[in-house]
Amino acid sequence: MPKQKPRATRKPSAVASEPHPSDKSFAVVAIGASAGGIEAVTDLLRYLPSNTGMAFVLVQHLDPKHHSILTDLLAKQTEIKVMEVKDGMTVIPDHLFVIPPNTSMTITDHTLRLRPREESHGLHMSIDNFMRSLAEEYGSRGIGVVLSGSGTDGTLGIAEIQAQGGVTFAQDDGTAKYNSMPRSAVNSGSIDYVLPPKQIAQELTRIARLPYSQTAAATEVVVSPSDGPALSSIFQMLRRSIGLDFTHYRQTTILRRIQRRMVVHKLDTLDQYVHYLRSNAGEIKALYQDMLINVTSFFRNPSVFEQLKSLVFPSIMKLRQQESVLRIWTPGCASGEETYSIAISLLEFLGDKASGVPVQIFGTDVSEPSITKARGGIYPENIQGDVSPERLKRFFGRVDGGYRISKNIRDMCIFAQHNVLNDPPFSQMDLICCRNLLIYLEPLLQNKVISLFHYAARPNGFLILGTAEGVGTGNLFSAVDRGHKIFSKKASASRQAVTFTLNRQSDRSDYGAMHASGQPAESGSRFIDLQKEFDRRLVTQYVPATVFVNEELEVVHTRGNISRYLKLSSGRATFSILKMARESLLIELRNALARAKKEGAAVHKEGVLLKNENGNGDTHADHKRTKSASRLVGFDVIPMHLGPLKDLYFMILFRDAPLLTTRKEPGSRQAQREAEASNSRIIKLEQELSATKEYLQSVIETQEATNEELQSANEEILSSNEELQSTNEELETAKEELQSTNEELNTVNDELRNRNADISTVNNDLTNLLSSIDLSVVMLGSDATIRRFTPMAQKTLGLIAADVGRPFLNINPVVQIPGLQQMVLQVVGNAQVIEKEISAADGRTYQLRILPYRTAEGKHEGAVITLADFTRKKEENASGQ
Repeated sequence: MPKQKPRATRKPSAVASEPHPSDKSFAVVAIGASAGGIEAVTDLLRYLPSNTGMAFVLVQHLDPKHHSILTDLLAKQTEIKVMEVKDGMTVIPDHLFVIPPNTSMTITDHTLRLRPREESHGLHMSIDNFMRSLAEEYGSRGIGVVLSGSGTDGTLGIAEIQAQGGVTFAQDDGTAKYNSMPRSAVNSGSIDYVLPPKQIAQELTRIARLPYSQTAAATEVVVSPSDGPALSSIFQMLRRSIGLDFTHYRQTTILRRIQRRMVVHKLDTLDQYVHYLRSNAGEIKALYQDMLINVTSFFRNPSVFEQLKSLVFPSIMKLRQQESVLRIWTPGCASGEETYSIAISLLEFLGDKASGVPVQIFGTDVSEPSITKARGGIYPENIQGDVSPERLKRFFGRVDGGYRISKNIRDMCIFAQHNVLNDPPFSQMDLICCRNLLIYLEPLLQNKVISLFHYAARPNGFLILGTAEGVGTGNLFSAVDRGHKIFSKKASASRQAVTFTLNRQSDRSDYGAMHASGQPAESGSRFIDLQKEFDRRLVTQYVPATVFVNEELEVVHTRGNISRYLKLSSGRATFSILKMARESLLIELRNALARAKKEGAAVHKEGVLLKNENGNGDTHADHKRTKSASRLVGFDVIPMHLGPLKDLYFMILFRDAPLLTTRKEPGSRQAQREAEASNSRIIKLEQELSATKEYLQSVIETQEATNEELQSANEEILSSNEELQSTNEELETAKEELQSTNEELNTVNDELRNRNADISTVNNDLTNLLSSIDLSVVMLGSDATIRRFTPMAQKTLGLIAADVGRPFLNINPVVQIPGLQQMVLQVVGNAQVIEKEISAADGRTYQLRILPYRTAEGKHEGAVITLADFTRKKEENASGQ
């Protein structure tokens, strides 16, 4: 444990004077703090040595209208050189750079850039802003620290740092004066260490000594031959546990992610990390999440979305056929920000025409937690930095602790867990937007993904990639806007042979290169067509008639010949099973579905009479129609919970019993009587059924009338709710402004508290100094009023404590000094020094000095009177002579 450092006494430099290293290999630590942050930063600096080789940048929420003394306060707590940032200042190791008030700061080309703080109605996210630029500039050499503060600033920035391979810290709740900011960062899953400031300093010191600090600076990370088996073991464990093979992901990125995990767990070699993975199952999942790099933001690279509205969407609408669905796919969507950004841009483009254009937007990602977050559509307050106030008001709603995408946007977007490398792709897409996924893949997988996108896009469909990505050397897409990486599918390009599977990728014994199939495209296409035909005939002739319905009882999938049990009802088309079921099945099927939903168990039905196709059940029909006569059928209703959210579905399996011919050949009178009795009973049952139908119809009509009234009342409630929501948004905006002001006031209060402590110390020092001086000293203000005096002056001049604040000219000193008042006025007026030896009326000799009173700024604001008794000294000099 390092000893506490003595407080430094030197004053901070105004500018960086040392030459900065040319290799830029040092790490930069971004420290974000708000309310209560000065105390936390002070604790952190006390335990940091002055020679870590790291540069530190403090982004503190400051009052924009007041000068900050934060730099002076921190300089007294550490031996690290502290300086306030000036625009264009270069970062230097072993320095602490403090953001000035009323500015926003970024780092570009290893230089700190300042710009005026933008006026906004929401919170000022200065920490997020700097940490994002640090992650982009320094990559894995960026380190993020979030200390005490209220709000959520720093959450998005710390995620960017971790995504680039940097290490992240947050202050623990026990030591944070305000824990909202560090807790938000921890809840985002982007924090490696949760520690008090003292231990954060210790970990930073440890990281500074690791080889990681040097290797992270290299542009490429190379695996030595001795590390090959360990790396293969890591890939194998990931594939067996998670189901993903990272063998052909970009090696540089993978190794940096592994290195980052090694730093977090204080491991030095790959072999040690392999052993740690085998003994800690949770670390495999943590490494997997690290490798996925699920970091994105709303409207990233805003110019791309402007091109969507000005170039891509108009072309799609121009080529779109009437009534066709506009389909968009965003593979690797992470937590959904990109998908929702496209949906918002599309609605803004369509304007009033939006209601007439059916839209399906698919967001997919291999990470289930990311997809779950995307479905929820809830994001922290930090998105104010990426989303304009107009969009926030129109497309978002306030929820506790953040914002939620409005329901009409969420209804447009469908999110699903999907591996673009292994799972079947979507098809007939007007637009595919896949930014910053290909950069993490090696060329072999890049080419495969581009072929998949070509298969999935419509003719002349669009593809958007990241700024550092391309479509390769193939002839599949043509460039529409190279600057924004917008491409269009070539209509003349030959169809690609695309292979995919529904199963997990099987284990491979080695990690050699993947080989594409050598089968010609035509042969592969012909085989797929034959396979589809085989499946169709098998399902039609041999698979039982099966229907899958969702919780709303709508048909979502069928297998086998269902036409004998279901039919399309007249009128508006619907997929409701209760509308499509044949009349004689309806009651039993409805009851079985209700029972299965209530009990959560399978329901078995047998002996249900299914009438012939004309539906009249006429037993006197001609014998030629026996093939379509009534029959007994049975069915099973089986409830199932499927998907990541365990949605409820029902599987209905139908089966036939042997044909029942309703015609009987009269063989005897007994048979005739039985037939008549049977017919009479059927007629009676049909009459009862008809009466029941009429009653049910009246109930339905009454229910519909009640529903209309309830709907009208609901519309009124919704209107009132909208007004309340608008009022609530205004109150939330006012709350945010007050919260921001409160944070700034807390920072000012901390500065004043420290300044008051310094002033108290100085005052005590001055009081003790004056008490120990054996001289008569009187300090006068600019108006010649008494400000302070020594105890000796109290005896010599006859002053009392009540004289403080009184004009000195009104005082009649005990020692009569001729012309004293005139000399005081002269010094107060023209700042001249008067020094003379005088003899008082009592015969004593005094040395009188009157000097001007000057402030630290050099201003003249009074006088200082010094009166020394020289009587004894003069007598000693006379006797010596």
